[in-house]
Amino acid sequence: MPTVTVEGEKSFEAPTGKKLVLCIEDAGIDILHRCGGFARCTTCRVHFLKGEPAHMGTTERATLEEDGLLGEYRLSCQIRVADEDMTVQVWGRSSEKGIPPGDRPED
Repeated sequence: MPTVTVEGEKSFEAPTGKKLVLCIEDAGIDILHRCGGFARCTTCRVHFLKGEPAHMGTTERATLEEDGLLGEYRLSCQIRVADEDMTVQVWGRSSEKGIPPGDRPED
């Protein structure tokens, strides 16, 4: 299993094929996902320091372009863990923003 490192938090093993947002949340790390995993709100955004997947779907690309975030962030609700290790910074935390994280995205 690949290792996911959330900068400033911890590293953990994550199953290949699982959505990154769910891996982060299941590791006990506070991450927003206000739209429930539909790539509409960008609150689950992460910045990759290592292991960024090359593939980006059209929905993720369109949302990031629309919000002026393309090239800086990726949407963790749209990324499936691959075979290589990843290191990310989490942008939004419900504890910092003072709002609930949102409905849990489906896998």
